Amino acid sequence: MISKKPIKIAIASGKGGTGKTTLSTNLAAYLAEQSNVVLVDLDVEEPNSGLFLKGNLIHQEEKNKMIPRWEQDKCTLCGICQKVCRFHAVLQLGKSIVVLPELCHSCYACSDLCPAQALPMQPMQMGELTEYEINNNLHFIESRLKIGEEQAVPLIKQAKKYVATKYPQVDFQVYDCPPGTSCPMIEATRDADFVILITEPTPFGLHDVSLAVETMRKLNKPFGIVINRFGIGNDDIVKYCDTENIPIIAKIPNNRKVAENYSSGKLIYNEIPEVKNAFTQILNYCMAFKKKVAE
Repeated sequence: MISKKPIKIAIASGKGGTGKTTLSTNLAAYLAEQSNVVLVDLDVEEPNSGLFLKGNLIHQEEKNKMIPRWEQDKCTLCGICQKVCRFHAVLQLGKSIVVLPELCHSCYACSDLCPAQALPMQPMQMGELTEYEINNNLHFIESRLKIGEEQAVPLIKQAKKYVATKYPQVDFQVYDCPPGTSCPMIEATRDADFVILITEPTPFGLHDVSLAVETMRKLNKPFGIVINRFGIGNDDIVKYCDTENIPIIAKIPNNRKVAENYSSGKLIYNEIPEVKNAFTQILNYCMAFKKKVAE
């Protein structure tokens, strides 16, 4: 049997509020009409794809990270742990060792290099992963960071590992990525085959998508742009894409019905003809990319 590799499509942007979740959920549902799809909400600090997709809960699990635990009776107070921790998560205060879990990156340096083995690693919950079956062709996975946790990257890594292990042969994996261009967005798009940057035709949209474009070029990722709320603002985004030779995959028109459906938690791709035309262009682009990869 010939195995097939899923096409990983990341939906990202330079700023929040541009329509990443709208695009992710609608594109995943549209693709699922003819392909096997897994949608993964990697915006772990504020996941909201689940507001638009209703399905049956089929799996739920805690996600942990490994944190050192100080064992005072073994410790010789040599100070090595504090010296090797690049993130200042382990401090020696007098005759005590203090571990700051919020700063720990689970690198194991303090634990492995402790000559007295006084800092064994132990699991600490950082979030939760849930999986829903929407229909036979569409599964939805949500990762949610625990309140108070400051590091999103470890949970994003674990969510992608879960998908890669459980669904290695689906047609598409769609990632709803965190906003911005910081570490969570970079981790979410790191192994994507193609990145769709969604933006809006405003000065803020242009400024922030230009940062996202620079990031994708640094990561050497193929990407294209979808312009959301097309019709407001100006045409500076179009001029920018022409100048930078960036493909504009589609323009989703500004339409009051889109906002009404969104506020009601409804998908939009099948409700408004001009919006469906835009999503059909995006779907066809994804299908063409999949065919190109297969060749």
